[in-house]
Amino acid sequence: MRIMKKRILNVIIAASCSALLASCAITLPVAVSIAPIGTKTGVSSSVVLFGSIYLNGDYGVKDAANKGKISGAIATIDEKTTSYVFFSKKELIVTSK
Repeated sequence: MRIMKKRILNVIIAASCSALLASCAITLPVAVSIAPIGTKTGVSSSVVLFGSIYLNGDYGVKDAANKGKISGAIATIDEKTTSYVFFSKKELIVTSK
């Protein structure tokens, strides 16, 4: 009986760890302009707790453009969201010529 309880506990612990490490990612378009699409890409990322607390105060299109050294018009903006159990990671991806 003792061995059976230990096995059940191990299965519960393994299932809990798997659920905490599981993630799902989706990338959606946010905006498109008439500017030509080129090879320059910039990414701004932030961890989001409980869906509303952003841990990076610089998260945004301007930060992504600066990181990609984009000074002209931005052609596209995409947002990639990777969701975990208690938090998610958001990335804004901007492209330009």
